[in-house]
Amino acid sequence: MRKIKLNVLGISYSQTQSGAYALVLAEENGDRRLPIIIGGFEAQAIVIKLENLNPPRPLTHDLFKSFADLLEVELKEVFIHRLDEGVFYSQLVCTRGLQELVIDSRTSDAVALALRFNSSIYSTDEIMDKAGIVIKGDEYENDLLNPEGESIAEDEIEGENVYGTHSLKELKEMLKEAIGNEDYEKAAAIRDEVSKRESKG
Repeated sequence: MRKIKLNVLGISYSQTQSGAYALVLAEENGDRRLPIIIGGFEAQAIVIKLENLNPPRPLTHDLFKSFADLLEVELKEVFIHRLDEGVFYSQLVCTRGLQELVIDSRTSDAVALALRFNSSIYSTDEIMDKAGIVIKGDEYENDLLNPEGESIAEDEIEGENVYGTHSLKELKEMLKEAIGNEDYEKAAAIRDEVSKRESKG
């Protein structure tokens, strides 16, 4: 069984399920993309790491990382090993000293943890052939919330930048408030506007 290395390409709004998101994983050495439907909480946990946001209090996945660090457990890799009736099954392959531990996990949680541990994500050729889609170029990336680290807020998709009229000082205050309220999607959009302004000098 040949393992296929995957990278997190981003997250998009699900077109088929209300309130859900599609996590998109990209084949590292190929054109196949693997979309996986996940919930809002898990999407938020992934976006926070993709956007390098710092929540005021640790989220569940951050707590798991701290707990593992204290016990000297490393997450070696995430393996999406099975697809059954549309449900992806994943394993956390962990090490503690010379001992290897394999833990069953939801794929959304596994990816959120992989980002925190900076661990590799793998699947199989069979799963990629069955559930993957082939995309040439970057046509799909325009629909993502976080392609290559850049977020696309809903208002920007509709062609309107609602933060354009605010001063830089106001935006920084709004960013603090959004993070404090754990509205990380809004925080990501504001942060991008701040970065855009600061890069222009």
